[in-house]
Amino acid sequence: MEKDKILRFLFDKANIRGEITSLNDVWQLMQSNHNYPEVIRQYLGEVVAASVLLSATLKFEGSMTIQASGDGALTLMVVECRNDFGVRAVAKYQEPLPDNTGIKNLLGDGNLIITIEQSKSKERYQGIVALDGDSIAEFLEGYLERSEQLETRIFLASDENALGGLLLQQLPGQHEDDDSWERVTHLGSTIKADELLGLDVKEILHRLYHEEDVRLFDPESIYFKCSCSRDKVTNMLRSISHQEASDIIKEQGNISVDCEFCGKTYQFDEIDIAGIYTEHAQPSAPSTKQ
Repeated sequence: MEKDKILRFLFDKANIRGEITSLNDVWQLMQSNHNYPEVIRQYLGEVVAASVLLSATLKFEGSMTIQASGDGALTLMVVECRNDFGVRAVAKYQEPLPDNTGIKNLLGDGNLIITIEQSKSKERYQGIVALDGDSIAEFLEGYLERSEQLETRIFLASDENALGGLLLQQLPGQHEDDDSWERVTHLGSTIKADELLGLDVKEILHRLYHEEDVRLFDPESIYFKCSCSRDKVTNMLRSISHQEASDIIKEQGNISVDCEFCGKTYQFDEIDIAGIYTEHAQPSAPSTKQ
């Protein structure tokens, strides 16, 4: 079985594109520094699978981030996926969790925000996803239909060991097979969660669409990628005053910052802090007048 892959495909006799993904080792690695309750893990996993599917549309070097936040027990989910399918994710929540663990109840008054950022130009696009529907898949389907005017169906599955996702999208243009979209999406809706989680992506497509003319592209690998660095933490520390940083050093002996995505710890002692603020406060050389 091919693990941690995404596979693109096209229906040759219909204006329909698709993607299917399976994550195993990468998903377990993302959970290794966290002990999420089952329902939190499920929803975070669904967002991870969705972000991989949506990132397949990126045509430039950059990233897509899906962020869900609200005033309920599930306060935050952040998933970032790069155009080369490097992905990272984290969730924050408050216990006890309510008896009603539907995603809308867990988020409370909240929304989803999709941010697309180009690495070279630093251009950013943000779209707000309304919580229309009863699942993460339905939220995203509605958003894509409104923002791109393309009918889309998304199927997601998640457990502690694996993630799976299938995306179908109707492309612009007319085709003589007027029933193709209804037929393809009906067949897609027959996929079961345990099949998305346990079967090879090519086997799933064969089971669903062996009577259709489907063109498969080469599968691409998904990997865990955290973009944290000591330089980024250093820049964050500069947002507090030198005095505040020194007070923390006196009280705790050092400043320790943990990355919430990968669990890596960055430590700064008194000498490090002195160097950060000395360098930051270094005045520029005066200009020479003739």
